[in-house]
Amino acid sequence: MTTTPSLEVLEDLITTTVGPAAAEVDRTGTFPRTSIDALLAAGFGGLISALEVGGQGAGFAEAAAVVRRISAACGSTAMVYAMHLAAVGAIEELGPIDVRTAVAEGRHLSTLAFSEQGSRSQFWATLSTATAEGDDVVLDASKSWVTAAGEADSYVWTSRPIAADGPSTLWLVPSTTPGLKVAAPFDGFGLRGNASSPVTAIGARLPRSAMLGADGAGLDLALTHVLPWFQVVNAAASLGLCDAALDAAIGHLTTTRLEHLDQTLAEQPVPRHRLGALLVQRDAASTLLDDAAAALSAGRPDAPLRMLAVKAMASETALTVTGEAMRLAGGAAFRHEVGLDRHLRDARAGAVMGPTTHALYDMLARAVCGLPLL
Repeated sequence: MTTTPSLEVLEDLITTTVGPAAAEVDRTGTFPRTSIDALLAAGFGGLISALEVGGQGAGFAEAAAVVRRISAACGSTAMVYAMHLAAVGAIEELGPIDVRTAVAEGRHLSTLAFSEQGSRSQFWATLSTATAEGDDVVLDASKSWVTAAGEADSYVWTSRPIAADGPSTLWLVPSTTPGLKVAAPFDGFGLRGNASSPVTAIGARLPRSAMLGADGAGLDLALTHVLPWFQVVNAAASLGLCDAALDAAIGHLTTTRLEHLDQTLAEQPVPRHRLGALLVQRDAASTLLDDAAAALSAGRPDAPLRMLAVKAMASETALTVTGEAMRLAGGAAFRHEVGLDRHLRDARAGAVMGPTTHALYDMLARAVCGLPLL
């Protein structure tokens, strides 16, 4: 049994803090610090942290529900929070007790630093290096996209192994480590406040004890402890954008009138048909998300397939739903205050965020054909 913060608490935060700030976060590209701090302070930072360190002990379904609701209010805040949860998946299993406790108490924001300039969204092809120097290790890397770059307290970081066989090693790297630099500010098309920027490491020194798990085991550990959370919460973020877009479209259809017919747009059969199709697509993706969360929680044999499929389906559904919602709302959707353009732009990130939709389709086909996943 979990002690997850109540949905009433979340709704209050969304009403008072996250929602009111969303348009300005998008307009200015400002990191949603106030919203993130409020979520952490309310206990959501330790949502999936273990009870014994003061966390909430929540599972995949609870995490998905929280991310989805935040995303409907502010996609940027949801993505920062989602990446925190994905990083905490590794920290909980492999990290030091002091960091685990800080996360659980809402004093520590983390994120992932996997993708690199030389391999882009194919995060499993690690190019950055870790060189042992006594009891220390020196990291050199050009990370391409790190959410909350320069804003998070730590990065769950990949490098090539120091000496062992294997494709990669995981590290927990404090963001204050000398030699780390946020290479450029983020000025993006969508998710404009998520501070997703390149991070370089030039001779970044940290103790060897910062290693998460064994040298060379990074990919296996990422697939086991990070990817399941990453896939589920990213799918939830996409579906939150669908929810917001559909709510806006329904509001437009039910309040906008054709005065010469004395009818609302909702009374026209063509818009209703299009809306109904979008609702079915959204709900189908929601059902897959629920089943993926259940499969992962229960350790079902089909859990890996559900994990791979859920982000692909949710990302593609968000592309369709937000685009068609824009069309349903007509010219009104081109006004920023309606918010549909923000949801449409934010939805574009899911399909190109590694593993991309195309990569996930390939992995799924490899899995069912008995081929190596990567």
